Amino acid sequence: MFLALRDLRVARGRFALIGAVVGMIAVLGVILSGLASGLADSGISALRALPVTHLAFDRSATGELFSRSTVTTDTARQWAGQPGVRKAEPLGQQLVHAQLGGADGKQLDLAVLGVRPGGFLAPSPLSGKPLGGSGDPNGVLVSEEIVKEGVRIGDHLTAGQAGTDLTVIGTIGRASFGHVGIVYAPLPLWQRLHYGLPGALPDAAAHQATAVALQLSPDADTTAIDHRLGTRTVDKAGTYAASPGYTAESSTMTLIRGFLYAISALVVGSFFTVWTIQRRHEIALLKAMGAATGYILRDALTQAAVVLLAATTAGTAVGLALGGAMNGSAPFSLQADQVTLAAVLLIVLGLAGAAVAIRRITKVQALSALGADR
Repeated sequence: MFLALRDLRVARGRFALIGAVVGMIAVLGVILSGLASGLADSGISALRALPVTHLAFDRSATGELFSRSTVTTDTARQWAGQPGVRKAEPLGQQLVHAQLGGADGKQLDLAVLGVRPGGFLAPSPLSGKPLGGSGDPNGVLVSEEIVKEGVRIGDHLTAGQAGTDLTVIGTIGRASFGHVGIVYAPLPLWQRLHYGLPGALPDAAAHQATAVALQLSPDADTTAIDHRLGTRTVDKAGTYAASPGYTAESSTMTLIRGFLYAISALVVGSFFTVWTIQRRHEIALLKAMGAATGYILRDALTQAAVVLLAATTAGTAVGLALGGAMNGSAPFSLQADQVTLAAVLLIVLGLAGAAVAIRRITKVQALSALGADR
């Protein structure tokens, strides 16, 4: 008895081959999970780090909300006075081009977030001074991604069409938006960058922001407030889709992973289909000896489970090692829940493919062992 388990010892080469294929699929699953998480972090890590529950945009803005929405600082003050609103502040967002140290310096892309110094949106620096702490109205905080480009505290950046001077006064941790490193700037400085022309700001430009950052209590009636103030409120998770390329990247990675798992089920199912056909006479002999069909099915599924568990474990370990080596050279982030999900899906879908193949056992007749089909 235990035909399937004995096969694992006798046909080691065949099972090693299918195990190698499943292991390679597990490696790809880990790598794709890491790339998906890394791309998401690179696109929206700054949004995830914002201490907000919701963002209120201009009601007329659609699609790319951050690039199309314009609200006023007066709208933020009105939001702050609404029932259920704990905190409300204007938030600016702008992608700009900058140069380090003058016209001949290194060129950089910056995602500038305009916030009120000392407000709840202003981050605490890991090094240097906080926003507004240096007395320089052009002082900014830069993220780790920009530090990796060679920017240091005390450096000067020339940003935007007007050549606005930015003085680096502190650094924060990893934060990016649309795969571009984050710069936290005082809101008036962001308004000058957003306006993009030299000289004094028009009065209207001096009161602009992209959205209103909110901390809401659960009982806040955002629908009624939006109707009164002419805004459209989106929860923080809902704003991720407004990051450039986030939706397309996420959909693409999900589609690739889906095809990978579908292929794994087909590969495992095909292998066990052929293997079941080759063992047809042995299975018939077991039935002639009195083995129940259910018992043989369980025995065969155990064989598939052993192969899948061993191969997936080995492949996941290799994938984690490769992912660790890639970390830092590509947008790659290993998250335990995503890696675990990839491994579980591979095993479950592999077992599903094997189960479909192994159903052929139910059609094997005991008389075949006596040569009745010859």
